[in-house]
Amino acid sequence: MQYFVYGRDRTGAGELKGRLTPEHWAFMDGYAAELIARGPTLTPDGEETTGSLHIVDLPTLEAVRTFAYEEPYYLGGVFDEVLICRFQNHTGGSMWDFANAVDGLNRYLVHTDDAARELSSPHIILYGDLGALEDGAHLGRAVLLEAADPESAAALAQADVTQVHPWTFGGRR
Repeated sequence: MQYFVYGRDRTGAGELKGRLTPEHWAFMDGYAAELIARGPTLTPDGEETTGSLHIVDLPTLEAVRTFAYEEPYYLGGVFDEVLICRFQNHTGGSMWDFANAVDGLNRYLVHTDDAARELSSPHIILYGDLGALEDGAHLGRAVLLEAADPESAAALAQADVTQVHPWTFGGRR
């Protein structure tokens, strides 16, 4: 089963997050085969992180809770909160399958309460429905995409009520 795991950074946690990044990457190395997407959300200027997104394929709720709550950023106190949802992947692939990057466009995570609509654009990296852990009740959707600006990102995601976060591919640099 696929899961959406999003840790929102605590205000002022940037330095701590920086110190924990090598441990975070080492932890994620253990999940390399299970990761569908990963990467930090960013401030509008792209200078600081605001959160850490992972979409991961794991066999059980216990496994995803272990993934979320044994992660070094979580254990170190970087996050204010962690959102864990089921993820129904409508693209069927991963962020590594995305080959249509366009220079001059930014990447975004669009998180919305809307019901999923079919999306078709070469700028969609990945999207899917979010569901409650216990019963799968619909909670919204998440879309990873590239667009010129946050307004264009929301329009491309066909989302009425949204949170639009600048986002970038994660992993070792």
